[in-house]
Amino acid sequence: MGKNMNKKVIVVSAINIFEGGPLSILIECLSYTNNLNSEYIIYALVHNKNTFINREFQNVKFIEFPKSRNNYFFRIYYEYFYFKKLSKKLNPYLWFSLHDITPNVISVKRAVYCHNPTPFKKIKLSDLYFQPTIFIFNLFYKYLYKINIKKNDFVIVQQKWLKHEFKKIFELDDDNVLVCYPKTNIILSNIKTEEEELKKNICTFFYPALARPFKNFEVICEATSILIENGVTNFEIILTINGQENKYSKYIFKKFKHIRNIKFIGKINFDQVNEYYRKTNALIFPSTLETWGLPISEFKAFQKPILLSNLPYAKETIGIYEKSLFFNPENPKELSLKMLALINNQNVYDNTYINDEKVLIGWEELFDEIL
Repeated sequence: MGKNMNKKVIVVSAINIFEGGPLSILIECLSYTNNLNSEYIIYALVHNKNTFINREFQNVKFIEFPKSRNNYFFRIYYEYFYFKKLSKKLNPYLWFSLHDITPNVISVKRAVYCHNPTPFKKIKLSDLYFQPTIFIFNLFYKYLYKINIKKNDFVIVQQKWLKHEFKKIFELDDDNVLVCYPKTNIILSNIKTEEEELKKNICTFFYPALARPFKNFEVICEATSILIENGVTNFEIILTINGQENKYSKYIFKKFKHIRNIKFIGKINFDQVNEYYRKTNALIFPSTLETWGLPISEFKAFQKPILLSNLPYAKETIGIYEKSLFFNPENPKELSLKMLALINNQNVYDNTYINDEKVLIGWEELFDEIL
């Protein structure tokens, strides 16, 4: 008991995280903080602790908030009202909010991890149809970001272009905004690149993403239609949606299900994603909005071609890479030409760049900095 009293408390708040890239970020964060138990007591505030039941987080104390995703009222209540009471009880040294919003809390140090690029999205009317709640919430997200943001000791973003946007929009000091690149979890020893692993005479393109409008599945499907219309059929597309996720995926599936070259396989787990990385010829990443784009950095380990949006986030994520092909994510014709080049084994790769501005890499460097 006395030994615990000498330990400082870290609170990792993540009550709205439950899937996709944000969940991967949370799991990686808890994996690192789990090993800080000799110096710190770690509390994780989550939506559902069963999500973590089969993982080795024996040194993390979970506090569950099952209503946090019922509606935005509960989210706002917890962040701006209840958490202040909780912070008085837990007496944290660091309150680390892992999902964009800066809560009202009392803590020696405060940090917020911002990985929702919504304020920088050009909103379309189709977003209102496909995801009306998110569309309306997105309109206010910039203002939610702004509330309390200057009370943080650190605002953490994943890319340099985001740092510059945050500094400009929220008038933050340069030293308070940290850029931290995520580390990838690909185990290189498991990668096999033998020719027999790839389908003979078929070029397979893979796109692992959740069913979100900004993920831009339609540009791949339309590019596929263009290729088929021009007599090109020796390829296939693997998409991780199946039409049952939401209105958006239903629309994509209904419109393009007749195309035999497109395989709608639905949501898959990380190990299955890895297997597809290993078996496919190329990755396509046409998303129009990301703070990182994790599949890009994961797939780089396989040293295979990557077709990606000609946007700042994608260029920063890919860094220096010899097998990059950039395309306008709003132009399926341009994408079809890039795909055709790979199908025909043509070396048409684009130059990439690297910005030497200082960044942190991974959780160890980040926590060393903020603690």
